[in-house]
Amino acid sequence: MRSTKLLLRVLIVGALLFLNLDGASNEITVYKTTTCGCCGIWVDHLKSSGFQVTVKNVESTAQYQEKFGVPQKMGSCHTAVVDGYTIEGHVPASEIQRLLKERPKAKGLAVPGMPMGAPGMEAGGRSDKYAVLLFQADGTASVYREYPAR
Repeated sequence: MRSTKLLLRVLIVGALLFLNLDGASNEITVYKTTTCGCCGIWVDHLKSSGFQVTVKNVESTAQYQEKFGVPQKMGSCHTAVVDGYTIEGHVPASEIQRLLKERPKAKGLAVPGMPMGAPGMEAGGRSDKYAVLLFQADGTASVYREYPAR
């Protein structure tokens, strides 16, 4: 009976730690300008996907792109940080969740530019083909996931 109680306590503590760790990786900070409407829509997309979002309105995102290691060729309209990774542009929340689950050795994810159909860039059902890139500190990148045109 005593070992059953001990096992039950260990399982409860383990479950609580798991839930706490899972929640910690859902905190994301987004650096955006006040005038960019698509950034606000992307923030709403993150919130509806379970992220706890802190928004920092800034004059320019350029210094944050540099600070968090975003290669110039991968720039977009907002920069975010989550659990040690940099997120640049209209990256779908599902890819950020995948990144946090898989934990690859990388600097972060980027969707360069502002492709139509990416989260926050929806317009009349049009969607261009775009790729989510996994980028490294040295600026190299590989395709993490491609989204087809619709």
